[in-house]
Amino acid sequence: MALDKWNRAVVLHIIDETENTKRFFFSVPELEILQFRPGQFVTFDLPIHEKKNKRWRSYSIASAPDGTNKFELVIVHAPGGTGTAYLWNEIKPGSEILFKGPIGVFTFPDEIDRDLCFICTGTGIAPFRSMLLDLVSHPRPGKHIYLIFGTRYLKDVLYGAEMQSLQSKLPDFHFISTLSREDSPLYTGRKGYVHQVYEELFADRHEAHFYLCGWRNMVDEAKERILSMGYERKYIHEELYG
Repeated sequence: MALDKWNRAVVLHIIDETENTKRFFFSVPELEILQFRPGQFVTFDLPIHEKKNKRWRSYSIASAPDGTNKFELVIVHAPGGTGTAYLWNEIKPGSEILFKGPIGVFTFPDEIDRDLCFICTGTGIAPFRSMLLDLVSHPRPGKHIYLIFGTRYLKDVLYGAEMQSLQSKLPDFHFISTLSREDSPLYTGRKGYVHQVYEELFADRHEAHFYLCGWRNMVDEAKERILSMGYERKYIHEELYG
């Protein structure tokens, strides 16, 4: 499939995942198989502006390639955002959206020769979910994989139950959520921000690839902290949201 070609994505169904996050499921009628590497993204052309560059919105694919023409996105509502306003108010099952891709280089290394540390906030979990689901379907030798997911409250944890279950399917996978504002006595997990978690896990500076996905402030701070820990820039991979 030509990467610059626009195709039609048809909405199959939509799930309200949290108060401000939805899961969108699509099929691509023109294709028998949507081919992509886990971690890649698609770009939508939404009818929200006359200028092309004002209409385009990119989202990481949250599902793994499965030999079909279907894919899933998980999208958070951006207050005042024209793109998510359109997706929230105008899109329903049967709706069609033009898209191009998938493209992107935020993907697994060809050989997993050192630990992988996935660091994300909110819907930044999408590319990591794609990678992990693909790893279940296509096992390969590797090291430990840590997914550190940060958000404010327990109700905002995306794919939490699924991530917990993946730990039994992938023995070397560890899911760690950390909540910055949760004060319920029923919650006994980690509190605070993602930075403290990876600084503890990699305090001994052992070999690792770091994958960062989320809002710019988190990604920039994580990159600075990881460099200050002594890791080389080539082992830090990033995908910015917004």
